[in-house]
Amino acid sequence: MDNIKKMTTEELTNNVQKALEEIRPFLNSDGGDIKLISIEDGKHVIVRLEGACTSCSVNQMTLKAGVETTIKKYAPQIETVVNIA
Repeated sequence: MDNIKKMTTEELTNNVQKALEEIRPFLNSDGGDIKLISIEDGKHVIVRLEGACTSCSVNQMTLKAGVETTIKKYAPQIETVVNIA
């Protein structure tokens, strides 16, 4: 059984937003940004990479290594982070 505390939808959304605020300055420094679109089933985060991030050749690496890792630090129950164009 998981020891991960189940967060309310509001807590989860707030924690994901905190994670995005932490990573946003790094994206901004490269001319990009990120927007939370939705959280589905309490474990799948949908984001939209914006600005320079949309055409960046390493945006999938940024999404996995940076964004997903940071979100999971704030909200361990998150399983996936997906970028929609």
